[in-house]
Amino acid sequence: MQEKHLFEYAVIRVVPRVEREEFMNVGIVLYCRSKRFLDCVYQLDHQKLQVLCQTLPCDDVLQHLQSFENICRGMKTESPITNLDAASRFRWLTATRSTIVQTSKVHPGFCKDPKETVQRLFEQLVL
Repeated sequence: MQEKHLFEYAVIRVVPRVEREEFMNVGIVLYCRSKRFLDCVYQLDHQKLQVLCQTLPCDDVLQHLQSFENICRGMKTESPITNLDAASRFRWLTATRSTIVQTSKVHPGFCKDPKETVQRLFEQLVL
């Protein structure tokens, strides 16, 4: 029997107008310490976003999501956050904030393969 690993995940959301608290799920960030895995998957539906907020440029949102992904993957950028270990980057990305790109509360689970799990959660909660 294959061992199951504890993982944590959060849904990545776009919140065009923070004061209205309306959001659109666009991705998943998943961390699994035992597998040394931290990754995110996202997809921005431009039409849905324009329905939610016509004045928000999709390119700006994509730029924010790309920064989120760079931090998640530890890509070397000017941000000191990318130099932190995976657990610290995950905690930083999932911290409560009032910005256009936010995350849900963190949820735990068990999985055999975190890469497969992040895709499954993405399909269930975003697509």
